[in-house]
Amino acid sequence: MPFHLPRPAARAVAARRLGVAALALCLPLILGGCMSTPGPAEPLPVKARQDAQGWAQHMTEYMAQSAGVTLDAGSAEPFFNDCVGKNDEVAQDGRYKMSYAVYSSAPLEQHPEAVRKVRAMLEQQGFKIDGYRETTDGKVDTVLDASQASSRYLITVETTTGGLLLFRVKTPCLIPPATPGAPS
Repeated sequence: MPFHLPRPAARAVAARRLGVAALALCLPLILGGCMSTPGPAEPLPVKARQDAQGWAQHMTEYMAQSAGVTLDAGSAEPFFNDCVGKNDEVAQDGRYKMSYAVYSSAPLEQHPEAVRKVRAMLEQQGFKIDGYRETTDGKVDTVLDASQASSRYLITVETTTGGLLLFRVKTPCLIPPATPGAPS
């Protein structure tokens, strides 16, 4: 019996599933699952802005796929801010925080099930669930807040006022790699 190659669409689905499986296996290492919780005197994690944004994009895609929803192309919004110290000081060494948001226009009635699936995936990856809600006064109004102590990354999935499903990743304070030739 001859072996038939899958149709192009089936190959694309198989490739996406393989990519998601690979990301799931690597997620604890990417997030620092081997590290202990950093203290205030420890050096900041080093990550280029482009790498932080790329990781957040992959993470939101992974969450959406876990939820069974599609992200809206072009809705991604990365925001980079300076790290502000305890006494409102800002170091001039390029340290930053990033918030990356992307939306899905999945129907409102799908939001609770989508958030349940993301919650299960995050719990499997070692995230702590900090807040969870599916409804308010009998109406769909999802919120999922999760954090990971070792990496200090924050995850939010929630129903927006406009009825979209928001996926957000926030990083801790990160410092970009040293630039060759820059003063130390």
